[in-house]
Formats: sequence, C-alpha cells, structure tokens
Amino acid sequence: MKLNRLWFCLLIIIPGFLVAAYLGSHFLTDWYWFAEVGYRQVFLTRLLSEVGIRLGTIAFFFLFFYLNLLFTRKSLHLSPPEGRENWTLKEYLIDRFITSRRLGILYLLLSLAGALIFSPLAAGKWLVVQEYLRATPFGLADPLFGRDVSFYIFKLPLYHFLYKLLITAVVGAVLVTGFFYFIFNPRELLGLRRGHFSRPLVHFSTLVALLFLIQAWGFRLQALDLVRSSRGVAFGASYTDIHALLPGYNILGWVAVACGLIIVLNAFRRNLKLVSAGILSFMAAYFLLVIAVPLAVQKFQVEPNEFAREEPYLRYNINFTRRAYGLDRITIQEFPALDNLTPASLREEGATLDNIRLWDYRPLEQTYSQLQEIRSYYSFKDIDVDRYTLDGRERQVMLAARELDQNKLPDRARTWINEKMRYTHGYGLAMNPANTVTAGGQPEFIAGDLPFHSSAGLQVNEPRIYYGELTGDYVITGGTAAEFDYPVTGEDNFVETRYQGRGGVPINTPWRRLVFAFRFHDYRLLMSNGLTPQSKILYYRNIQERVRKIMPYLRYDADPYLVVAGGRLYWFLDAYTITNMYPYSEPNSGGFNYIRNSVKVVIDAYNGSVDYYLVDPGDPLAQTLARIFPGLFKPREDMPAGLQQHLRYPPDLLSIQAQMLTNYHMENTMLFYNKEDAWSIAEEMVGDKRQAMDPYYTLMRLPGETQAEYILMLPFTPARKVNMIAWLAARNDGPHYGQLLLYQFPKNRSIYGPMQVEARIDQEPRISQQLTLWDQHGSQVIRGNLLVIPIKGSLLYVEPIFLQAQESKLPELRQVVVAYEEKIAMADTLAGALQVIFGTQTPAPAASPQPPSQAATGSPGNLSELIKEANRLYSEAQDRLKQGDWAGYGENLKKLEQVLQEMGQKVAE
Repeated sequence: MKLNRLWFCLLIIIPGFLVAAYLGSHFLTDWYWFAEVGYRQVFLTRLLSEVGIRLGTIAFFFLFFYLNLLFTRKSLHLSPPEGRENWTLKEYLIDRFITSRRLGILYLLLSLAGALIFSPLAAGKWLVVQEYLRATPFGLADPLFGRDVSFYIFKLPLYHFLYKLLITAVVGAVLVTGFFYFIFNPRELLGLRRGHFSRPLVHFSTLVALLFLIQAWGFRLQALDLVRSSRGVAFGASYTDIHALLPGYNILGWVAVACGLIIVLNAFRRNLKLVSAGILSFMAAYFLLVIAVPLAVQKFQVEPNEFAREEPYLRYNINFTRRAYGLDRITIQEFPALDNLTPASLREEGATLDNIRLWDYRPLEQTYSQLQEIRSYYSFKDIDVDRYTLDGRERQVMLAARELDQNKLPDRARTWINEKMRYTHGYGLAMNPANTVTAGGQPEFIAGDLPFHSSAGLQVNEPRIYYGELTGDYVITGGTAAEFDYPVTGEDNFVETRYQGRGGVPINTPWRRLVFAFRFHDYRLLMSNGLTPQSKILYYRNIQERVRKIMPYLRYDADPYLVVAGGRLYWFLDAYTITNMYPYSEPNSGGFNYIRNSVKVVIDAYNGSVDYYLVDPGDPLAQTLARIFPGLFKPREDMPAGLQQHLRYPPDLLSIQAQMLTNYHMENTMLFYNKEDAWSIAEEMVGDKRQAMDPYYTLMRLPGETQAEYILMLPFTPARKVNMIAWLAARNDGPHYGQLLLYQFPKNRSIYGPMQVEARIDQEPRISQQLTLWDQHGSQVIRGNLLVIPIKGSLLYVEPIFLQAQESKLPELRQVVVAYEEKIAMADTLAGALQVIFGTQTPAPAASPQPPSQAATGSPGNLSELIKEANRLYSEAQDRLKQGDWAGYGENLKKLEQVLQEMGQKVAE
C-alpha cells in the first residue's frame, strides 16, 4: 500500500516539477533577456497587465458561478423523506453521498473549474483594456454617430470583450444551475407545483431575463459596428444599414428588454403562453428587422436608384479611406511627358543618369553568392538598395550582409562546440554601385572580401554580425577557446576573435547554467568545461524574432535592410501601426483598413541593442502605445545623423497605398461609383511572367527641385490598359522624408506604359534576333526590371539584359535596352544605348583623372607616336564605354579628336 502511494506521489510530483521547471526557465530567461536589452519595464507592463486581466476574469467567473450555485442550495431538497421503504435512485444517492459540506466543496470546485475553463477568453485582452484607458483621440468624428474615431479603435473592442464575457457567464450559469435544479427539483423548475412559490423558477427565469438584457446591449454594439458594414457598394454604413438595419437593431433592443421583463414576471404568474408569445415575438422581430426588411429595402429602394441612395455614403467612404491610408497627404502635380530631350539636357541630369539601377536584385543574388560568399557556410539573405556618399558624391548602391549560416557547415564540423562557441557570427558585407559593370559583365564591388576591404573609402570598424536575418539558435561567447572570425590563406587558414560587445546574458553561476539548460533543453550547458566566468549566452538573435519579442503589437516589414554608419553595421526595420476598426475605411487584402509607418527600429548587428524611433508622432495608435509603454519610443531627433541619412520610405507601404490609390484617387463620387477612371499598378515582364511592378528606388531631381534626391516610385496605368497615366513618388531625404507626390500625365496623350515598352523590345528585329540567338546557344536570357525614369519632364525606359550559361549560376549583365519616345536601342552599356538614341555623347559617372597625353598637352610628337596615342585613346574610350563611364568616354573622345587633328596636320606637312 505504501509503495503504491509512493508511486502515485512520484507520478504527480515529477511531471509537476518538469512543468514548473519548463515554465520557470522560460520566465527567468526572458527576465534576464529583457534586462539585457533595456526593456524590462515593457516586460513588467505586459506581465502585470496580462496577469491582472486574467485573474480578474477568473475572479468574475468564479464569483458569478459560485453565487448562483449557492442560491440553488435551499431549493434542492437534499433530505430524503423518513419512513419510506422504497427510495428512488436519486434519494439513495443523496442519502449515501451528498452532504451539506460535500455540496459546498463541490460548488467551490465547479466554480473554480468553470472560471479556469473560460479564463482563456481574456488571453491577450490586456492590451484592449490598456488602450481603452490610454486612448488618444483622432480629432475626427464619424458622420453616423458623431463619435471620435478613437472610440471605434480603442473603446468599442473592450465593449465587445465585456459583452462576450457576460454572455458566456450567464449561459454557463444557466446550464449549471439548470442541471442541478433538473436533477434535484425538476417540478419546481418547470413550475408544476401551482400555488407554491418556486425559488428555482425565479432563479432560472432571472438568469434568462439577464441574458435578454445583455443581448439588448449587444444589439447596440451591432448598431455601432455598422460604420464597418460591407453591405453596400462601399465599405461603411450604407443606405440600407442606416434606414433599415439601424432602426431594426434599436427596436430589437427594446424587444429584448421586454422579453426579459416578461420572463421575470412569468416566474410569479406562471403563464407559459405569455413567455412563449414573448420569445416568438423576439424571433419574428429578428427575422423581420434584420433579414426581411433590409433585404426588401436593398432590393426595391436602393438597387433601382443605387447611386442617388448611396452617394452620401460613398463620399464618407472615399474621405475616410483616404485619411486612413494617408492618401489625403499626397500632393498632385502635372507631368508634361515632353519629347524634347537632347544631349545637352541629359548632361544637366548627370546625377540621375549616374544612378540608374542596372542591377536587378534577382540575378545579383546569384552573383553575390558565387563571388562574395567565399566559403560555403556564408550566405547573403537578400540584396538591399540604398544610397551612400562615396568619393564626395551620392551614389545608389546594392549591398548585402555576409551572414554565417550554421546549417551550411560541413557535417563533420557540426559539433556542439563549433555551433555554439566557435562559429558564432557572420563577417562584413558586399557592396556594388547600382549602375557600374566590369568588362566581364559582373558588378564592380567597392566593398567586400575577407578581411573586409573597401576601394571607395567605406569605413567599417566592426564588421562582425552576431545579430541578423540568418542568426537562429543561441551561441556562447567568452569561452575558453576563441571564436572563428574569418578564413584566410596561408599556414593558419583562419583568424580568431573574442566577443567584446554588450550583448548577451552572463552565465557565470551554476544556477544560471541550470536555468538555461532547462530553457534550451541542452544538458551540455551544465556539463561543458568550455565555459568561464566571463561567458555570456546570446539568444533571440534573429532580428525579426528579437523586435517581436520586445514589442509584438506592431506589424514589422518582412525585409530589413543593412546600413553602414559610424563604422558599424546596423539593421533597419520598418514597423507599422495597423487596425481594422477604422470607420468607413475600405479594408485592403491584408484585412486592415488603417496603416502608418510610425516607427523605425534600429538593431546593432554586433551588440544586439534595439532602438525604436517614432518618426510619425501624429499617429494616435503610436501615441497610445507610447502611453502604455513609457520610454519605449525615442523621438526621431535622437537618431544619430549618420543613421538618419539612410531612412527609406518602405516599399511595402507604398505598394499598399498605391493599390488603394488605384480607385481612391477619384474623389468625385460619380466617377468612383462607375469606376470610370480606375487605375492599375503598371506591369512588367519578369522572366516569362507578367506581374505588377514593385516600387523601386532611384536618385533623381524631381520636377521643380534644384537638387537630386532619393525617391521611391511606382507607375500606374489605366485599368485594363497598358499605357501609362501617372507615377507616385515618396521622398526619402531630410525634412522631405515621407512626402508623397503624384505626377499625372496629360489626358489628351497616350504615354507608353512598361508593358508596351516590353512589347516593343520583343518586336524590334535586331534586339529580338539577338535575344533569341543567345537563348538557343546554351545560355539563358534574363530580363531585369524595366525602370521608368522621369527626366527633364520626359521619360526614359531602361531594361538590363542578363546572360547566364546553362551550366553556370553566374549571370552577366551583357546588354542595356533604352527606349525614348519612338526610339529604342540596345548596347553593351547604358552610355552606348543613349548614344545610339541621341546621336552624341551623354554624361557619365565622374572618372578619376588620367595622365594627359602628348597631344592634349601640346607636346611635340611624330606621326607614329600620334598613331599609337590614337589607338590608346580609342581603347581607353571603349573600356570607359563598357564600364558606363560616360564622362571618361567623352574626355577620351575629345583627346582622340585632338590627336586626329594633329595627325592630319602632320600628313599635310
């Protein structure tokens, strides 16, 4: 017997200990980690709020269930009649098992069980409560109820939560108490003992009446939800909603109140006909007012004259949707789409032409992988686009972080020591200008290699990457052995390092080693001799996981980008505030109907520090979060100047805004209703697939501006057509950051759209023949992004052509296609294609000065020397042309012209 009890205790204690150890280790490691990153107050706010709401919900359900069960106690008749020889099974069970004390314990257990079962209803609702308490007004009222928009976003969700809690509690109490009454006192519950006060019937009727009263409040909440109705021609309350459904909900609320009062009255009068009539009336009213009448109004009043009926509500939808997506902030300008570009005007736009992005990120990813990964365990997650000041001028570049991917380590190297303590970090980055190409068709790397080297003066004092996009599992630093840094050639084929950063949690005590061993299910953290008192454990190293762990209440961009600033590597991650509760605003494909890019998150790739910068302080959602989490957001002004230079408008946000703008650029309700001027995002060919263009960055001088700036742009075409009608630009630099400009083309002219230019490329005989020839000789032709480049009031279309051998994964940029008006040309370089179209030299990136030739300096020379000089200058000019160095190409042509003139003079002599 004692042995059985011992086994029973062990079966209870051991699993309980393991569960407690698991939960406790997660709590403690999170506690340590939040202290490391400096956001322990955020952790405490979340923890205390979640615990408080959960305990409050448990207490509410427990008290509600327990009080209702206590009320049943006097009505259960638990004492069997004395002197009876034949007892029913119920009377026998009561006499044998049910006592007053046991019943009290049973009530407590049932109430606690019910409270625990229903407590998950409060999961995650602490933020709803906090937002209710710290709501920030929008300063904009809805046109139906006159309430501030903040009511629907911050207040109404709490009311829905409370409604759900009350309905659940009352239904649960009805079921539990009804069960006890039905088992122990069915006659009084059913009102079969006439002339006798029925305590069970009164109790049960009160609960049912309470259910009707709560439902009356529920109808009021449904009425408030009409501002997000999808019934009409546009999102938001429609004619039918306001003139049929809203009155219906109001009437139903009073009908529900009346039914509740009838049910309470019936507990004393016991007139089942009255109760039946009340319930049937409620059901009939619901069918009539919520289903039949709205359907009839829609069919016979709205549809025959839909626009006239819906016109006011269409206006609400247009106005609120434009506000919710920030479309009301767009400045609209006319773009003339002239056809008067000349070589002289192109030279004035050298900054634009110097930074046209020829490299498409898709083939460039393969090139980076082949040329810059260097070892199999290094990977480039993706290619980012940004601008940097190099050699005194701003240039658009492509760059990527060289991260260490432990999954690519050789099998023999995938030991615990190697994965946790040796191969801990990536190293450096690779960078190339977006518009330059080597003679072999490869990108011209101006930064990269191992150890890190930059030919453009890019300074990186700390190239190690402990926190990135591919850094998954935890690692340990400060062990007995040094960490692998990067490979080199020679006798010692690698360099070692030791982590000196601020990241990581110390594991310098047996207790902490035990906690982390439980947390990561890894006994070797306890047993390893490689740890020292200086050892630290780095976890949550993936930057997406890291920022979500701190602040999961923002939506994060899927594509972080790398920034080099102050000699260090940083990750930038755009964070958005979103909601689906904005009244009258049309939801997008993601399900939300309001979005702002209010926060920029900056993560140090070496230390792992995380900073949240508030770049849109006017966003009420961000302001509310700032009130809930004081000190979380830093003002934009606190961001170091070197980082502010790399702020970018997010392509994902511009895509969402552009998609909404395709319809919501129309502010005239008649045009909007008929979709007479609907747009589409312009399409292009990617491989052999036709797809919508992605927003793309470019350095250019906007119309009316004096300086070139970094912009993000996207063209539009009319719906179901391919000619271009407008382009949207987002500014990125300095005080203009975030400004949106919409340039519309004249409506009396047809402007070539990207797909029309793609078709012209396919139809141009020489280009088509050449591309077909390459595709048939063991090579694959890859057509890069078609870029529309606004310049001097005109449009240039540029598409790079890549060539990749079937047995190779190393694409080469071999041709550039340029289209302008009716002209189209393909050449080895952008400069060459422009020269074909415009017939003379065009500007090029500035080149380093070359030693002057004899002819250029006026030095004497014989004819043979002049011929040699002419050949040299011609060869140099061709090299410059292939590299896209237009200025150098033009300079060599001028020198060649002088040499040829001098040769002519020599011959004449």
